[in-house]
Amino acid sequence: MTDTGIFATTEEVQRKAGANANATAKSEAYINDFIAQAESTINVMCRYNFSDKFSTLNTDVKQILKEVASNLAAIYVINYDMSGFTSRTEAENMINILRDASLRGLSILRNQQAVTFINGA
Repeated sequence: MTDTGIFATTEEVQRKAGANANATAKSEAYINDFIAQAESTINVMCRYNFSDKFSTLNTDVKQILKEVASNLAAIYVINYDMSGFTSRTEAENMINILRDASLRGLSILRNQQAVTFINGA
């Protein structure tokens, strides 16, 4: 099986989910599904279909999309089964860190002044 995500790769999500994440949830099939869900969420929240325009986007925009999509997908991986982590608190802290970074990235993507700045770069 190969990566089917547009914004992020399986490897990027696996790194963020961590060594203790469930092996099934870290499989390429599951991560491809999680990335597809994350990409759809990003597109709808930003009211712009980044997926269809990805190849023409500025590198800065691509990197923010990669960060947000891989963060969201890693949250799904961790949430799938927290029993492998050293504690539930460890898993929850990882989710909170990934969530904060996702919200920051989404905020940037939704901010029209940031979009204008990035497009002008």
